[in-house]
Amino acid sequence: MAAIDDAPIRLTQFAAGGGCACKVPAGQLEEVVADLIGVPHPDLIVGLDAGDDAAAVRIEGDRAILSTADFFTPVVDSPYDWGRIAAANALSDIYAMGGRPIMAINLLGWPADLVSADHVREVLRGGLAVGEQAGCPVVGGHSIAAPEPLYGMAVTGIADPARLMRNDAAEPGLPISLTKSLGVGVLGNRHKATGEVFPQAIDSMVTLNAAAAEAALAAGVRACTDVTGFGLLGHLWKMCRASGVGAVIDRSSVPVLEGTWESLAAGYVPGGSRRNLDGVRPHLEAGAEVTEDELVLLADAQTSGGLLVVGEVPGAPVIGHTVAVPPGTAPRITIR
Repeated sequence: MAAIDDAPIRLTQFAAGGGCACKVPAGQLEEVVADLIGVPHPDLIVGLDAGDDAAAVRIEGDRAILSTADFFTPVVDSPYDWGRIAAANALSDIYAMGGRPIMAINLLGWPADLVSADHVREVLRGGLAVGEQAGCPVVGGHSIAAPEPLYGMAVTGIADPARLMRNDAAEPGLPISLTKSLGVGVLGNRHKATGEVFPQAIDSMVTLNAAAAEAALAAGVRACTDVTGFGLLGHLWKMCRASGVGAVIDRSSVPVLEGTWESLAAGYVPGGSRRNLDGVRPHLEAGAEVTEDELVLLADAQTSGGLLVVGEVPGAPVIGHTVAVPPGTAPRITIR
């Protein structure tokens, strides 16, 4: 991989963490919002309860409005690619629930005295390009001065409330599919440390989850989430807990981006990925043959990752299955 030699400013050097790895740890976040669910509203279909990807509110008998927001620090040095990645990541929350994005607005934080206006323009141009690809207007937004660059979007979508894919709708005895390969967190950490560019990671992160969501809906899928900052294991655990099911993951079936294992062996691991593993470890059952590196990869903090689907999606690998939980016991994730 070629090193960056034509970018005097490396955006990743302005951020303590990169991409979705900069998320507040899941356990800490849940503690903060535990008492903030609010008074039930008759039109609220999906709220904070199950930790789903977006909120859903019924506005008509056959239509629901979806709303989400997502932003993060630079995951790559290219401002245009960062804009594209952040936009694809924000739109993903709508796709993960079976919706169609209809409008987005920009969310921008910028250290104005440190990075030029040209970089800001390229970030926004990248976001606009992905919005156009998705058929979703990107109109205006809000900006602040900030010590680290921050970019993302607030996205509004629409969906059929009877066909929503939800975090709490998984049933036992069904296959689990994953629509993108893991490893962008590890490769992003290496990129930040060395300046090496990994086109396979960028290509994965800018790929919209629109087609995967359409395929899942066509297959009658009811349970889905996207894999982002809490890693495959973190997001799977949230789904298992919300649905009251367990899961078995076949680690050899999980797709992995080229260069990930070598980067992992060389020590390029985001701090967020290790925090993810620490948080979910009490809920895991891993055989003696499962290595620590494999667990770290399964917990790797992804940015604009794929859909984690309870069901089969054409073209996506099946990586495991859901299982019933005996009465009176907590859900577990078994890795074999």
